[in-house]
Amino acid sequence: MDLASIIGLLGAIAMILGSLFAGGGSLGPFIDMPSVYIVIGGTFFAVMYTAPLPTFLGSFSAMGKAFLPPVKKMDVLITRMVELAAVARKDGMMALEGQAVPDKFFEKGLQMLVDGADEGKLVRQLTMEIKAMKSRHEAKQGCVKAWIDIAPAMGMIGTLIGLVLMLGNMGDPKSIGPAMAVALLTTLYGAFLANVLFMPMLVKLENYTAYEVTYREMVIEGLRGIARTESPRNIQDQMAANLPPKLQAKLNAAA
Repeated sequence: MDLASIIGLLGAIAMILGSLFAGGGSLGPFIDMPSVYIVIGGTFFAVMYTAPLPTFLGSFSAMGKAFLPPVKKMDVLITRMVELAAVARKDGMMALEGQAVPDKFFEKGLQMLVDGADEGKLVRQLTMEIKAMKSRHEAKQGCVKAWIDIAPAMGMIGTLIGLVLMLGNMGDPKSIGPAMAVALLTTLYGAFLANVLFMPMLVKLENYTAYEVTYREMVIEGLRGIARTESPRNIQDQMAANLPPKLQAKLNAAA
């Protein structure tokens, strides 16, 4: 669980509500179902329009990863890669058969070495998988970006609807209040969805994708070292170049 995402979202909402209640206000005037239908419902279906249905539905599971990201530790990866490099150097590639590894991508690359794939084939295959992963992530993140772009536009549409209703019924004082609520609240809802909920989420997901790409590139680098029968120490040094200095020092001290 990513505490930064949860605390950040709840904190932003708390600050907004705190300013409301501090001024003696209440939530009642800010709840308007026509505005909800226009902004949330309208944006939902407009975003669906931007992508194939499987991608649209898959984007919701991707959004969940902003709060429950997969945990992959680079220092653990390096430590295990160094151990496997020592095994391969001592007993040969076949000794890597069935060895436990942290994730499926690592397992697939290791199995390719056991099956006799050369370095070039290994790198090509795993690089293609990284490219495919990035494409999948970008497609789902495109749906998140669509929420950011469309929600404020839906808010503006609601504002225009409210203004038209208000101006068309100026002779009826009772109609002015509900029309103004639609006019103002839809803009508020759209701004909230785009800037408080989905924009930080998109940044978080893009950062996770960048982390996953780096992680997988480190896997490839380590497996290349094993394929070339390099020393475990050299493999560790090459992979550790991606880590911050503190983690590099920790790995060097444990070596």
